[in-house]
Formats: sequence, C-alpha cells, structure tokens
Amino acid sequence: MEQCFLAVDIGASSGRHILGSIKEGSLFFEEIYRFENGMKNKNGHLCWSTKSLFLNIIEGMKKCREIGKIPVSIGIDTWGCDFVLLDENDQVVGDTVAYRDKRTTGMDEVLSRSISPEDLYRRTGIQKQIFNTVYQLTAIKEKNPEMLEKARTFLMIPDYFNFLLCGKKANEYTNATTTGMVNAASKQWDRELFEKAGFPADIFLPLSTPGTVLGDLLPEIAAQVGFSCKVVLPCTHDTGSAVAALPCTDTAADGKMPLYISSGTWSLLGTEQMEPRTGEQMRALNFTNEGGYDYRFRILKNIMGLWMIQSLRKELAASHGKISFDELDGSAEKQDIPSIVDCNEQCFLAPDSMTDMVKLRCAQTGQRVPETPGELAAVVYNSLAVCYANAVKELESIFGCTYTDLYIIGGGSRSVLLNTLTAKKTGLNVHTGPSEATAIGNCLVQMISAGVFADLQEARASVKNYVALGGN
Repeated sequence: MEQCFLAVDIGASSGRHILGSIKEGSLFFEEIYRFENGMKNKNGHLCWSTKSLFLNIIEGMKKCREIGKIPVSIGIDTWGCDFVLLDENDQVVGDTVAYRDKRTTGMDEVLSRSISPEDLYRRTGIQKQIFNTVYQLTAIKEKNPEMLEKARTFLMIPDYFNFLLCGKKANEYTNATTTGMVNAASKQWDRELFEKAGFPADIFLPLSTPGTVLGDLLPEIAAQVGFSCKVVLPCTHDTGSAVAALPCTDTAADGKMPLYISSGTWSLLGTEQMEPRTGEQMRALNFTNEGGYDYRFRILKNIMGLWMIQSLRKELAASHGKISFDELDGSAEKQDIPSIVDCNEQCFLAPDSMTDMVKLRCAQTGQRVPETPGELAAVVYNSLAVCYANAVKELESIFGCTYTDLYIIGGGSRSVLLNTLTAKKTGLNVHTGPSEATAIGNCLVQMISAGVFADLQEARASVKNYVALGGN
C-alpha cells in the first residue's frame, strides 16, 4: 500500500497542504488544499489569527479522508520568529503579534543595556533583525510585563499548532534558532542570555530535533478529520525545510556545498556548513547561522525578497486592476530604467505603501523615479539581483573561495526574469527548482523518520532526480 506524508506549509501570505509519496521509485507530490493568510490590524498591532490558521489546518486534513489518502504522519512548518505565550490553563496570553509590527522599534537599544550586540552574536550567531524574537520579548517585557508574568509556556507558531493537534508541547530546534536565543555552540537555549535579558527561563522547553515523533492526533482531532496519524517534527522553520530539499549532494566537485537562494517572501541566500561561524566579520556583514536538519547550519543573509513585488502587485491592483505575476514580470522585462534601491533597508520591511517607498528612495538617492508598474517592478527585480550579487561576494570573502553554482528553490524560482537577472549579476550557473521546496523538505524529514530514506543525503538525491524528471 502506498505511504503518503502530509506537509502543511504556512507562509506569510498563504498556506498549503501537500501530500508526498513514492510512485514507481520517484518522488510524487500533490497539493490538496490551499488557503490565504495575512496580518490583520488588531488593537493597534499587526497580528496573526492562529484560530483561523488552525481551522484551515483541520480543513486541509479533512481533504485526505475525502480523497482516500490517509497520511502516515503530518508535519507543520511556518515562518520564523513569531510565537505564542500560554498561561497556566494553556490559553494564549494576549494577541499573536506579527514580526513586521513596529512594537520592536528601539528594542535593540534596550536589550543592548543588558547584553552587547557583539556578545549576543558570539552566543547565537543570529543576524540582527529588529523582528527577532529576542527583541519581541524585550518589547513585551518593557511594554506589557504582565504578559510574561502570566506566561507558563513559550511556543513558536508551529509548536503551538502541534500542541493543538496532539497535546504535546515541544520547542523544535530549527525554528528556535531564529529567536536569537539558542547558543550556536551548545545548540540549546542560552539560559544565561535569558537571565541577562530578564526573560523567565522556565517557560522555554527542551529543544527537540527534526524527525522527532510527538505522538498521535488527539481523539477529538482524529474524529474531526476522519483519521489518525502521527505528528512528526519536520524542520518547522520554512527555510530549514526548503534547504533540506536542495537537489544536490553534500559535497560538490570542488569540496564545498554550493550556494542557494530560498526565494519567496524573503530571499535567503547562503550555504550550508556543519559548524557555525560567529566571528566579528560575520556579525559585521550581518550573516546568520540558523539551525538546520541534523544540526547543519544555514549560513545565510536575509534579503527582503518577493515581499516587495507582492506588495507592489496588491497596491497596483487598486489603480491598474489585477495584475498577475507573469504580466508584471513581462512588463518589467521591457524596461531599461537603471535605478537601484537597497532591498535590505528597514524602510521596505512594512511601509504604508511599497510603491511610494520605492519612488521615495529613488528620489532621495538622485536616481530616476519609476512611474509605471513595469518600471517599479524592474527597479525591484534589478535591485534584488544586485543584492544577491553583493551577498555572493561577501560569502566568497568569508570562506576564501569562488563559487560557480547557485540553486534557486522556492516559489521565486518560477520568475524567469529574476533568475535571468540573478545569473547576469552574479556570474554564476543558476539552477532552478523545486518551487515547492519547503513542503518537499517537510515531507522528506517525515520520510526519513519513517525509514523511507536512510538519511538526508539519500533524500536529496531523490529531489535531484525529481527535478531532473521535470518535477516542480
């Protein structure tokens, strides 16, 4: 009987349920449910609706029963940094505020009074992003200390959904590293950091690794969806799952892992290493050491990514009507506007208007201001490609080598224009796909846990074959 594994991959704008299996010796993936996600204004903050998201998780699981494909297990991955606090009755304390909210403004300065940026990086190896969990918790401590007083458990977003599914509380390692509170050397929570920052250490649970079986669905959940299965931890951080699905072997011909871009709402450009690098050069260049499968490290840089294009597209719809990504790409390809913006500037994180911000930064830097949808998109795409090229040069300086290949995975791998510009600006051989790398990596870890694959090396070899056969 065919074994299938259910990946629930939830991003900032949408979520999807994808079933993975082996058919005729090759990987096979089938999307069975998709739903929208997004931040909503609530009580003056940008928030997530965890209730709505969980209802969609359940609805997607019901589809498995409807189509007669019962999964061996389910794994959930989401974006990083965001979390819930549970009280003594396991009720959520306060609103689930999103990472793009402005409550963390200035919290880096507040935290630096207790622990210096240099010491924080030496401990965790996590790049400074104002939305890191460590700054979110600092904001709560400063502005809503009663929330921390009520808190008994800290759970990242996918940890919380796993708890609702099977009743087991666990903090998964890869997503925990995005908090900026896991010690890169010990690969455990940095308890001394909690003390310095003034966070209650007892709310954080021992870290569990990808592949851990949490347990079976709760009876009431099984009754709702019409079946029972195991709840298994994938890399619950979406980038961790995406990188697990790289279609290449551990060691390239020249003895090093190639570069990758996990291309979606964010562009995560980096390479994989077995040891972290937490020196001053890394901190100064703002590279991160996120945890991956089997305690590998994703040494990468966050680049604003397709969030900018997604935002432009939504805003342009109000004045120009609905524009598809393909139409916007086609229009951008015809433009010759030379203007470039720094996609990593904080002003692009959550502007009131992305259109106005791109125009403003072009004007402020004495460049031609884009006016048409095509020109706006062209500025963003060219700017992203330049940011990629700069990050590649920085990685080459860090590792003292020259790279030849770049793997672009995730939804952004479908953008022919961005891929072409990336190849042109970086001078690298660009390989694209799979586009659903996150869900595929999620399934792969479940499959390794179930014994379908012996290890990550074998699983990645299957992805390489899948892409070669035309899989997306």
